[in-house]
Amino acid sequence: MKYRVTYPVKFVVLVLMLFSFIGTSIAQEEATELTFSATVSRLKVRALTAKGKAIEQLAKFQNSRKILILQALVDGDLFEVRDSGQIVIAESKEDKYSIVLADNGNGIGLVESSAIKKIKLNNRLRSKIRSLVATLQLNSAAAEVRLQAVKTLGKSINQQSLFTLKKRAEIEKDDDVLDALGLVIALDNLNSTDRLIRLKGIETLKQKTSLKAVNRLQAIIDKNNEGQFIEPDAEIRKQANSALVKIQARLQVYAVAETVFFGLSLGAVLVLAAIGLAITFGVMGVINMAHGEMMMLGAYTTYVMQLLLPHHIGLSLILSIPAAFMVSGIVGIGIERGIIRHLYGRPLETLLATFGVSLVLQQAVRSIFSPLNRSVITPDWMSGSWQINDFLSLTWNRLYILVFCLLVFAFLLQILRRTRLGLEVRAVSQNRNMAKAMGIPTDRVDAMTFGLGSGIAGVAGVALSQITNVGPNLGQAYIVDSFMVVVFGGVGNLWGTLVAGFSLGIANKVLEPYAGAVLAKILVLVFIILFIQKRPRGLFPQKGRAAES
Repeated sequence: MKYRVTYPVKFVVLVLMLFSFIGTSIAQEEATELTFSATVSRLKVRALTAKGKAIEQLAKFQNSRKILILQALVDGDLFEVRDSGQIVIAESKEDKYSIVLADNGNGIGLVESSAIKKIKLNNRLRSKIRSLVATLQLNSAAAEVRLQAVKTLGKSINQQSLFTLKKRAEIEKDDDVLDALGLVIALDNLNSTDRLIRLKGIETLKQKTSLKAVNRLQAIIDKNNEGQFIEPDAEIRKQANSALVKIQARLQVYAVAETVFFGLSLGAVLVLAAIGLAITFGVMGVINMAHGEMMMLGAYTTYVMQLLLPHHIGLSLILSIPAAFMVSGIVGIGIERGIIRHLYGRPLETLLATFGVSLVLQQAVRSIFSPLNRSVITPDWMSGSWQINDFLSLTWNRLYILVFCLLVFAFLLQILRRTRLGLEVRAVSQNRNMAKAMGIPTDRVDAMTFGLGSGIAGVAGVALSQITNVGPNLGQAYIVDSFMVVVFGGVGNLWGTLVAGFSLGIANKVLEPYAGAVLAKILVLVFIILFIQKRPRGLFPQKGRAAES
């Protein structure tokens, strides 16, 4: 007997099948989430084999939190709550920990350290996790993340990771990542038994600036203890040697660039130290032996600002610049009004008086801050270095000081060119008597000039606090160099001070590898003595009737 299925019945059956399909999909999704949570919970097992399998299983899930969990595990930030057994990611907050659930990121709150225990690993599992994380990060949208992933995988390469890297190289668009991929693949090619593949690897390494490339190529042309070549193939040795010669030629360029950079950074310090002295010496003709102590006051101002703002180191450093300028400038005006104004035309007495002032300032600092050196914290954005390649890196603090020096120079140049004070300073420096006859208050100009020069010295102290310890004798190390820069560049000429500072800085750094730091300074001093025999007024002599006399 046959039954005929009517349309209403068909409709009901379709509806039931649809709801069944939706229910199954939801159930599968819930089961997947539960499986992910259960896999995260398996990370707390003690057996290392089972823990390794749980790590592998976790990496297979399509869950955005898996990289975060694996990274927290290798960093030692993954914990188990003792009471509930929950797996959490913990962040230290003074004497407590802020914890969130590892599988979904829900916050739990602050707990005592005794309430959680760290999930431990051995070195083998740490290495395994780093490789897994790097493999997962190869598909990141950020080029920096992919680059770091390539470098991590390159440290412990195997067939699986090599296959992954080659696949990535086929679709990679970023030049830096492609360069890193090419290096890893070329280094692995050197291990091949195929002669043509090895030669191809050497040809690729010829274009790389890498310490690993240099070491591997050097190993090819080295000999063993019996004096025989480790690499029997003469053609491979020849190509490896040719690649090394080409790489070493580039290394010479990088060595010169590094020397120039360190010379410019030293020159920036010399310019900052001497630029204030160039103004006072050029305008007033005063040999100020307390100029170094103005820098010292600026450095201690930076230290005090960090004491006032201990949780805002970067902000305190920025605020230290105007504060140091004001402190050193006010002290400088006080010295000029109280002592130097009574000694104009008597250079020996002025020198002795300012030397006495320097001793008084040093002792005052010792009494207030103690004779011990004080360390000024460097902000995070000035720490570390800019790693251009394996053979060239530029430290951020010196790079910032170089830029800061140029900004201070430009600022001071604008003051002298575009303000009334600058006009009066230039007039007095060129012909004091004529300026006075024209109604320019030379006494006020002298005080403001001395204050401006001292303030710039205080700003120099802020920069010095980032590369050396702050102490009572900080300024004494730079006073002689400052006078050398001023005399070499031309008294009272800012451009001369800039050129002289950078020139002497580079000369010092070029001579140091051959003569040593002390002898290099002596040679530079001898050069300046011989130079001023030919050009007594320096590189850029001051112009004006007073300068000619």
